[in-house]
Amino acid sequence: MKLDIDDLRFILSLERLGSLAALARAENVTPPAITKRLNQLEARLGARLALRTTRQLQLTHEGHLIARRATEVLDRMQAIEDALQERSQVIAGKLKVHAPFGFGRRYVAPLLARFHDEHPNVEVQLSLSDSLLPPSPAHGRDAFDVVVSIGELPDIRWVSHPVAPNRRLLCAAPAYLARAPALETPEDLAHHACLVLRENDEDVTLWRFADRKASRAAGGARTASTRRGRNQDPAALAEPAIPPATQGQTQPSRTVRVHPALESNDGDVIHQWCLAGQGVMIRSEWDVAAGLADGKLVALLPGYRLPDADVVALVPAAHVESARTRRFIDLLRKAFLPRPPWRTADASQGQARNTAAAKKRPS
Repeated sequence: MKLDIDDLRFILSLERLGSLAALARAENVTPPAITKRLNQLEARLGARLALRTTRQLQLTHEGHLIARRATEVLDRMQAIEDALQERSQVIAGKLKVHAPFGFGRRYVAPLLARFHDEHPNVEVQLSLSDSLLPPSPAHGRDAFDVVVSIGELPDIRWVSHPVAPNRRLLCAAPAYLARAPALETPEDLAHHACLVLRENDEDVTLWRFADRKASRAAGGARTASTRRGRNQDPAALAEPAIPPATQGQTQPSRTVRVHPALESNDGDVIHQWCLAGQGVMIRSEWDVAAGLADGKLVALLPGYRLPDADVVALVPAAHVESARTRRFIDLLRKAFLPRPPWRTADASQGQARNTAAAKKRPS
């Protein structure tokens, strides 16, 4: 046998990291040791598997062939292990979860600790980043079982499980609003200091709004139909103090190009700047509900709304969901029922008060 499981994982790691030095750091060995192993593998197979340069590594046609087949083999082996564990009714193995920094720290990390308490035979690993998805797809032992995402991902490689409803809101601190010009329509943002979060290679200075009157009518029709649905997630039925947004995106929209006064790739930095009165920001409801409830922030443009960014759990479509993955997703969803913590009575009342105040603010 010229290839074993470790060889397959080695080739996949080379493909994923794209560098002998990076793989050496990941394996905690020296670069010459990785080079020696690659040379030995190529000698055994009688084929060149990678082209090396001083800065990067590229797999050859033969290397890509092995990587593609290795993915299939490792995924099948993982499915066999999961099936055996399910038959034994023991929840075990490794659970790898990826989540955004802020939401991951506040909500996912405590839930994973609770999950481990309930299933001590599961080895839990949480990776936090500012990327919507992990930096590159991984397979077998390196694959993420669950990716917690703020906002849907239109990607057929992932299966989406709804976790909790989440609005995106335009906010500012009272100190900023006391000295700022009137803000009655999205076009008025041209005269305001905008705080911009740069993430996921999106066009982050293009802000899209919809007229709430049109969306409320569409939302009411949709709510009536979804209440008749048999598989509707209970979390989706929780009504926020501010009317829910429409998913159909058929209502009139208004798009404005804002000019950042301050920008960062860290959402917490944007939040802190806003609290300090530096300008206007767009943030998720889960992140600003407490500030709205205690009056440190004010929700703006109550006659308009931003697209929703519901919380979802993504699972690789090519993988068979293991029992530990299903149990964690169940725990994740139940944690936000009957309504998520950012839509508690106190938070909803605070949002309603601040929205009413924004409507009465003199121009």
